[in-house]
Amino acid sequence: MRRGTPAISAAISAAALLLAAACGNGSTTGSTQPGGEEGGGGKTIALFLPESKTTRYEAFDRPLFEAKVKALCADCELLYSNADQDATKQQQQVEAALTQGADVLVLDAVDAAAVAPLVNQAKQKNVPVIAYDRLISGIGYDYYVSFNNVRVGEMQGQGLLDALTAAGTVDKGQIVMIHGSPTDPSSADYKKGAHNVLDGKVKIGREFDTPDWSPDKAQQEMEQAITALGRENIVGVLSANDGMASGAIAAMKRAGYSTMPPITGQDSELAAVQRILSGDQYMTIYLDIRAEAEKSAELAVALAKGDKPTAPTTMNNGTASIPSFLLDPIPVTADKIAGTIVKDGFYKASDICTPELKDACAKAGIQ
Repeated sequence: MRRGTPAISAAISAAALLLAAACGNGSTTGSTQPGGEEGGGGKTIALFLPESKTTRYEAFDRPLFEAKVKALCADCELLYSNADQDATKQQQQVEAALTQGADVLVLDAVDAAAVAPLVNQAKQKNVPVIAYDRLISGIGYDYYVSFNNVRVGEMQGQGLLDALTAAGTVDKGQIVMIHGSPTDPSSADYKKGAHNVLDGKVKIGREFDTPDWSPDKAQQEMEQAITALGRENIVGVLSANDGMASGAIAAMKRAGYSTMPPITGQDSELAAVQRILSGDQYMTIYLDIRAEAEKSAELAVALAKGDKPTAPTTMNNGTASIPSFLLDPIPVTADKIAGTIVKDGFYKASDICTPELKDACAKAGIQ
């Protein structure tokens, strides 16, 4: 899919009123304002996100989705909930939305293997479901919108391998692999992709599945790896996302590393982009969250109107083939930031280039 280029900050501003209306329990109810291109017959669209430790969800996914729905559907109502990584809380949120008469559910599941009963409740009420970002298993539903997750892992693995090769350290030590939550099927895809590239080419010293994608737990895992393997024997870290990379880097700095070995990430969090420029992190995976959120919003509005667009591919979730829209990830090292993240307006140069990073930004062509 062609990548969108308008600045994300504009979408965030467009959703500011909805963001300000957030309730203390992580749930928001709000009606769209007049001015959208098409009406949805007063339908209600519910968006459920899994957590807020990963900054993308509240900073990008939510406001971009809400702004696109508002642009497409003047009289649609939006319900929003964030589960704070609590599967029970998310169950209550989904059931509450169904009780309130939601016409479409867009669900990024905390535990994608355990929400089939919720999807079944929606099906019994003839409410369409879109699996957002994470493939829900065990039941059929309407759409899945995400990225090519195995390819994400392959890009992370290849990025790490390239960095180790350039440094001449492929056979000089061991790597640590810090994967995401075992309840997130995307994490298994990332892991599979990384192993596709790295197996047989590097020695894996320690490997972890990290509950909740928690940076704090990733820091503890990295501390365990350093204790077990020895600081001098770790030549690289495969981290499945930027938040966990921050935890691994904290552990390594605490252990006395003055120079970081190459460390991967994902999500292009602002702090991670700055770490890449400073040399603490080697690369991240840039996901066009705008395209993901807006495609999901387009599908939700279409379903609310009784339409069902044709998907370009399908994904087998173990039970059914789910009509799917899979977007392409992009690996980003320091020399690629200007031509991707900044060019697309994901962040402005002024967001990234603090006084401490002025020289690094100039070297990377960020202005």
